[in-house]
Formats: sequence, C-alpha cells, structure tokens
Amino acid sequence: MPYGETKVYFDGSHYIAIPHTTRPSRPRRQPFEEVITVVEDEKTPTTEESTPSIEDVPIPLSEDNVTDDSVMSEPEKTVPSVKVEKKMTKKELFNQLYKENINLTKAQRRKIIIQAMRPYFHTEQATVDYVNIQMERKYRNIVSRRIRLLRKVNLQHFNYFVTFTYDGKLHTEDSFRKKLKSCLRNMCNRKSWKYVGVWERSPEKKRLHFHGLFHIPDGAMPGILFEKNDYNLNTHKRQITVQNSYFNEKFGRSDFESIDDRNSLGDAVAYILKYIEKTGEKIVYSKGLPQFFISDIMDDDIICPIGLEDKKLLLFDDFLCWDEGVLIGKVSPETIRELRKSN
Repeated sequence: MPYGETKVYFDGSHYIAIPHTTRPSRPRRQPFEEVITVVEDEKTPTTEESTPSIEDVPIPLSEDNVTDDSVMSEPEKTVPSVKVEKKMTKKELFNQLYKENINLTKAQRRKIIIQAMRPYFHTEQATVDYVNIQMERKYRNIVSRRIRLLRKVNLQHFNYFVTFTYDGKLHTEDSFRKKLKSCLRNMCNRKSWKYVGVWERSPEKKRLHFHGLFHIPDGAMPGILFEKNDYNLNTHKRQITVQNSYFNEKFGRSDFESIDDRNSLGDAVAYILKYIEKTGEKIVYSKGLPQFFISDIMDDDIICPIGLEDKKLLLFDDFLCWDEGVLIGKVSPETIRELRKSN
C-alpha cells in the first residue's frame, strides 16, 4: 500500500519517512499557573559620590599624597538593600533560577533551585516533584531543539563555518548584534544565503561572537577572501586564517572555514549544539530551512518500519519521489528542491 503525503527527513545516513495520519484536533488547554509573590534583595544606589578607584584615576596614586587623617575620615560604606516584591508564576521563577545557574552541574543547579523554591510549596516533597518535572521539561526541549537542528542541517549543503567578532572602535555590543542581523538578512534576500548559528561570549573577556554554518552560492561572496598569518591565544601557536575584507571593514573580524566533507560538518554542528545544551543559547535560523520534504512513498521503496510502534519507515537510498501521483525523480538534492517542504 503506497503512503501518500509523507514527511521525509535525512538523519545523516538514511532517509526516513513519517506517514501522514489524521486525528481529530482539539484546542490545547493551557495549564493553570499560580501567581506567587517573590521577595528579592536589590541594592540601592547611594546618592553620595563614591571615591574613585585606581582605574578611574588618571594619575598614579602615591603614598605621599594620602594622609592618615584622610584615611581615618573615610569609613567603609555599605550599600543598603531593599526588599522588592515581584509577581510571577512558579514556572517563571523556575526559568529565572535555571538561567542564573546554567553554568553549574545538573545536580548543583537542581539543589539550588529546590532550596530557592521551597518557601512557595507546602512540603519538601512537593517542591522536589515540581522541580523534577520542570527539569524534565527543559531536557525534552533541548532534545527537540537538537533534533530540529540536525534535520534542518542535513537537508542543506553548507560550505562555510564562519565566526564574526566586532571591533570596539566600530560597534557596541548592541549595534553589532543589530547590524549583523540586518546584514545577514539582506544577504539571504538578495544573494540566496542560508545560515544557522548561535551567539556566544568568550569565556574570559565575555566578548560577543556569532558562530554559524553558511551556504554561500558561487559568486555571492562580497569582498575578497584572503589568508592572514595569525596567533591563536588558546593553542599558543601561529595559524593561518581565511578572512573576508567586506566583513572586516564592516564589523571588525571574520573567520571563514571551508566545509569539505561530513566530518567537518559534524564538528561544526557539535560546536553549535554545545551552546544550546550548556549555556541555553537559542539557535538562529535563516528563512528557507525546512525539516522535511513531502513525497508519496511506494511499497518497493520501503526497507522496513522502524521507531516506536513502527510509526516510521526506513527508505532505500535511491527511492523515488512522487508529488500527488506525479513522478518527480529519484531522490537527490535537485529532486528535493522541486518538492514541497514542511516544518
């Protein structure tokens, strides 16, 4: 029996089809969220001018300019704190605590969240149960985002892994983020670029970067690619990087690494996945990156059912693609481009 209107994706090794199913739709009920009052400590700025630090003083301070009287007359000043009440749901409080402790281990993060949320539950066990459910929700979300990223990447042909870094003389952090997003959007609309990437901060200086996988068609590269002999602060070795004159002049620095095979692509995808799993960063997608293409599947093209309850179909690598009874051709990048897409 042929399967019509199936959603097909590529997992990196094989094509897998998900047959179309019909089931009655019903409105999704939103669970009731109890609003709680959270009391937080916030420091209030002092009205008196604080004494400048050494970094603020243009002339080096010497011990001869500081007298004992001046030292004794300056008592230590403590910044007072005030209690601030905020209205939020338990889920919002959990998300806030999860984000604040994202760099800790899973066990440490869970322990801190349970302690912080204990006053808003009747019993210790109720707090633990709620936090466990929310932690599982976070894990499911990460798995879903990982699957979505891999399915989108495997249906595209990316040829560059690019890093953009801004120069403080050209941009602030906000202007860099805004201008780069605008520039990439124009490249996608005018020159058919496609990309998937993530914003990242360097571990030490916390400087904002953008890492991304890019599909740049032939003849669509602005500026000139050139090699530069550079020094890597992480490996403490000399290295040759490929940079772009257009993006260097516009933002500060750009590094282009060519993706020549599946191993290079896998390393780049793993680098991006690291940030959505460890830092909670969101993936940025350009338009036109579907997860599936739509095709009718014939019985002769099916190897066997797979998945939970055999709801998916493992396909041969050379299966035929059909669109509403019309043969489009054997599966290939050219054939997939002619088929309908879906997310």
